[in-house]
Amino acid sequence: MLTLRQIEVARAVMVTGTIAGAARLLNVSAPGISRLMKYTETSLGIRLFDRRAGRLVPSEQARHVFAQINAVFDKVEDLRFVLERTQGGAGQELLIGSVPSISHVMVPRAIERVRAAYPHLVIDINILKLEEAIDYLLLGKGEVVAMSYRLDHPALTFEPLARGGLFCIVPLDHPLAARTSISAEEIVRHPLIGIDPNDPYGRIMSDIFRARGLSYGITIRARFGSTVCSLVRAGLGIAVIDQFTIADDAFPGIRVLPIDEAPVFETWIAMKAGTALSMFAESFVRFLREEMARPGQVDGRPRAATPRPIVT
Repeated sequence: MLTLRQIEVARAVMVTGTIAGAARLLNVSAPGISRLMKYTETSLGIRLFDRRAGRLVPSEQARHVFAQINAVFDKVEDLRFVLERTQGGAGQELLIGSVPSISHVMVPRAIERVRAAYPHLVIDINILKLEEAIDYLLLGKGEVVAMSYRLDHPALTFEPLARGGLFCIVPLDHPLAARTSISAEEIVRHPLIGIDPNDPYGRIMSDIFRARGLSYGITIRARFGSTVCSLVRAGLGIAVIDQFTIADDAFPGIRVLPIDEAPVFETWIAMKAGTALSMFAESFVRFLREEMARPGQVDGRPRAATPRPIVT
């Protein structure tokens, strides 16, 4: 029997016509090629090559052997091609979901790195609310969902993603824009824009005030953090928002103020319990975790608190 290495060497000699040429083609030493060819001929009991005009040509005796060697080599090349395409994501899909607060800036940054690692991968991204995320995972529509809250569900598994800070955002021409920080008590004195406190994401913001016995009266209610930011930029009020929504100057025209109480919230990766993630989903989670842990500027002014990855 011939090993794949013997097949590779024999074909290299056949293609180049010399031991030295085969050695250069395979980037190995000529003596090693010569020894392996002698061993191969001895073990098979067949002379594979004849020397003609200073070149090695397949012998008549080995003509059918080389026909099979070429066929095997072609199959190996096909296998290598398929493996390279698979490793690059060709013919594969990555199906992921994310809540809006993480999808606006952080998910695109992670997807940029996924695309660089797997240039042929088909990527499908869904922006989901809580009730949508549950069905999305349980019905097998996607592998993972990046979430800003955790819930108890027997069929879902949650892994820590990153911790982030909450900030107060105000219009640039607002009297508070000259401040370097603000307290929760001061925030509630102004018209507020925000997410419904009954919404899990909205509850993250309202808990700052509820814990201090402060009334959190929202004058304009929106469903997504990006809408809240646009309303603040339009001068319709102020708001509390998470740092991931406003990272990388995502909303020019607003002033970002650290809150004196320095509130922190956690984010999570959700997946269907008992399932193993594809290598593409694992890469996405790793890249997303790293991107959310990177420090960043907010509005070019105050520096946002650096989110800290949770060590488990």
